[in-house]
Amino acid sequence: MHELAPRIAAYAKRRLPQAADVEAFDVERIHGGASRETYRLRLRYRDGAETIERRLILRRDPPGSLIETDRAIEFAAYRAFHGSAVPVPEALWLEDDPAHLDYPFFVMQELAGFDASPQNILMPPYAAHHEKLAQQKWSILGAIAQADPQKLGLLETMKPVERDQAWRRELDHWTRVIDEDELAPQPIIRAAIRFLRRNPPPPPRRLHVVHGDYRTGNFLYDKEGNVRGILDWELAHLGDPLEDLAWSLNRVWCWARDGRVGGLTSKENAIKIWEAASGLRADPEALRWWELFSSVKGLAIWVSSAREYQTGKNKDPVLALSGWWLTNAQDRAALETLGRLR
Repeated sequence: MHELAPRIAAYAKRRLPQAADVEAFDVERIHGGASRETYRLRLRYRDGAETIERRLILRRDPPGSLIETDRAIEFAAYRAFHGSAVPVPEALWLEDDPAHLDYPFFVMQELAGFDASPQNILMPPYAAHHEKLAQQKWSILGAIAQADPQKLGLLETMKPVERDQAWRRELDHWTRVIDEDELAPQPIIRAAIRFLRRNPPPPPRRLHVVHGDYRTGNFLYDKEGNVRGILDWELAHLGDPLEDLAWSLNRVWCWARDGRVGGLTSKENAIKIWEAASGLRADPEALRWWELFSSVKGLAIWVSSAREYQTGKNKDPVLALSGWWLTNAQDRAALETLGRLR
């Protein structure tokens, strides 16, 4: 039995006072992820004469995290979009008190039986459905851009920003991450930062919900080529919807080592799908700015990975690999966007 199982069961009993014989079992750590520890588990209990069993996901704050995020925002995003055109699991319980499981956490429904791997999506049976997956992937991203954060109730948890300062807030934040975490000079990304500051993008017409990490690898898909769930909302915020589009197009997420963005379709087709779904136009120069920004943001995450591993805060070898391999890949992506790759 996993050490967390009896503690999870005790917490669930507090949340479900009418339940009897509450049992948590098959607790399993899902490795990967930058901001929280993720566990898959089953919860079984009796409600009157009925025995109920649920598949759940527990997302717990770790002792150290390479990306500092607010779990309340992630939880609120799941709550806001559940039941909408944006498929997400149902968020159940948000807990800030570390007394229960040592660190704050939240619990949500598991969407079981699907895949999320950016490598498996390139293989049968999924490879036959790439265009269908692309249509859904960027249509859903368009639906996120189309959503009204006020109607979703997200203005209570997501910090507003002036429209013409959305770019600056994001660039300042990720530049600070690089300043604090780089283990070696990053001349290519520093040049990109200087370019971005000299050439700010036009502001969006209004503030939109930005997922923050929308890419192949962060959505669930099935064998018929259907997107079944959008995951990993820990970087969600209000801002320019082109930020999400650019991140989804970043060369680092190509996976197939060719021109297909996200390993699925052409860049031009992805943009076309997103524009049709969102009702917005992706201005080429503005999108180019956000594409270059996505390399700055990406590199900030990779140097943070390297820092976490180097200091011993987190010994997951994936962090060491990210800090080496993806840093180089992100530099190449930045040079490509700047037109300096020969």
